[in-house]
Amino acid sequence: MSSLLRLATAGSVDDGKSTLVGRLLYDTKSVLADQLDAVTRASVDRGLSTPDLSLLVDGLRSEREQGITIDVAYRYFATPKRSFVLADTPGHVQYTRNTVTGASTAQLAVLLVDARKGVIEQTRRHAAVLALLGVPRLVLAVNKIDLVDYDEETFRVIAKEFTDHATSLGYAEGSVLAIPVSALVGDNVVDRSAQTPWYSGPTLLEHLETVPVAPDPHDAPFRFPVQYVIRPRTPEYPDYRGYAGQVAAGTVRPGDEVVVLPAGLRTTVERIDTPDGELAEAGAGRSVTLVLADDLDISRGDVIAAAATAPVATDELDATLAWLSEKPLRPGARVLVKHGARTVQAFVDELTSRFDEQKLSTVDYPETLQLNEIGRAKVRTAEPLPVDDYEVSRRTGAFLVIDPADGTTLAAGMVGAPLPVLRSDRDVVSPGP
Repeated sequence: MSSLLRLATAGSVDDGKSTLVGRLLYDTKSVLADQLDAVTRASVDRGLSTPDLSLLVDGLRSEREQGITIDVAYRYFATPKRSFVLADTPGHVQYTRNTVTGASTAQLAVLLVDARKGVIEQTRRHAAVLALLGVPRLVLAVNKIDLVDYDEETFRVIAKEFTDHATSLGYAEGSVLAIPVSALVGDNVVDRSAQTPWYSGPTLLEHLETVPVAPDPHDAPFRFPVQYVIRPRTPEYPDYRGYAGQVAAGTVRPGDEVVVLPAGLRTTVERIDTPDGELAEAGAGRSVTLVLADDLDISRGDVIAAAATAPVATDELDATLAWLSEKPLRPGARVLVKHGARTVQAFVDELTSRFDEQKLSTVDYPETLQLNEIGRAKVRTAEPLPVDDYEVSRRTGAFLVIDPADGTTLAAGMVGAPLPVLRSDRDVVSPGP
């Protein structure tokens, strides 16, 4: 079992995400005394008799004053069984882009719903985004269960509706778990609640501590985006040439045959250097410096890949875009595409479909993609890029679309079609006049 779990929270406004995260931190004793004192004082100023645990997460003054989460708040905590990196993302529709940021590296997502409201439009939107990003496991936290008198039938109806929706998005049986919780009171968050004798599953923390989440795929094809070329040119290292970066996928060992893309040059790995000495191998997530057997013309942005399973460099991307800008995307737009450490000019040839996450259907050839919409597009780049299908490698199958005018991020792109509905012709609706 992996000792580190990266997770994200998502949900609609006022579903209690920040309170749930605060409850996890508080009940696992992951809050410093001065932090708790500050929260207690702020709670007293608000006229509350008990600490408002959401203030442990809503760190910005403006967020505290409004009682909302705007930015992605990262928190780190640990129990004797596992360490956690948690991204608490906003619930407002206009901040769905932040959910994309927070969930992009998550191995599990906790999606909250209010037991009084059930599955709503934003719930389905967030589930679609999480599926699109390839988050492998979901937890549906049916929060505020105390406000419906711990009613079992209410929980069962919500759990079934969401599980059916998640299955339609491609989640397999067993990868989605629903838990009745009350973040405010603490029911089934860390400690089991006596108020829900009809629920026999794990508490939220028990599930987070024991869920079998695979680490970064070491058995995937080796990919290594070059971040920096090291040439000391010192008396001690006059001819040293190393290529620094982080292993994006797979494993590399000295003697492995590799190819440098997009040039297509072949060589072998001579050794793997780190500040602590040489390594016999390096797996996904490890930052290292590769020394190759041949002197090749390699620069920042190139990708070193396993020769036998190298991706094909292409200047035509058939991709899924999660549009993150208030400026709509139209066919013909000129943009920048950032893939790994390489940024190239690009042109959006056409929009082939737009995904309706509420109806789980697609609209063929839309005129635009608006803020928070998901669609398929054909993008032509000025230079070939060594991309993988996103389902093969999340790291090398993803890219950013950037506005060349001001450098703002316009979209998160994924090569291929991660969602099942985007891979088929079913439910295609012709656009209106």
